[in-house]
Amino acid sequence: MSRAALRVEPVAAGSALRQVLGRLAVETSGPGFTDITAPLARFVAESGIANGLLTLLCRHTSASLLIQENADPDVRRDLAAALDRLAPRGAPYVHDAEGPDDMPAHIRAMLTGASLSIPVLCGRPALGTWQGVYLAEHRDAPHRREVIVNLTGA
Repeated sequence: MSRAALRVEPVAAGSALRQVLGRLAVETSGPGFTDITAPLARFVAESGIANGLLTLLCRHTSASLLIQENADPDVRRDLAAALDRLAPRGAPYVHDAEGPDDMPAHIRAMLTGASLSIPVLCGRPALGTWQGVYLAEHRDAPHRREVIVNLTGA
């Protein structure tokens, strides 16, 4: 039987929780994944909050957020191919008023999600070695996407 150990690191006594809000504008060039890890890390570093929780919300129904490998670009190509199989463009969708890429974009966003929560430790997002945060654009045309960023901690 495997076991898991949890080490608790409480916030220092007397530390007041703070909250910092921001908006991240992301210019996309069409379908694909835009790495937003660096601007998020800067936001956390500049906040002065050492330990807490970073929450992200993509304010769109045809784009999404995900944490994925950031070393091998083949992973992102394979993810895009998988999404193409799961929600193909040109399928006979009822909702097609905004074009053949719109309903597949909504399905892809539903599958991948609109929000993320990332712990912050020692003033940095606590991502794994090979993890990056991405905005996934699911529409064919370039868009300006907005991500709301909320950091709470001490």
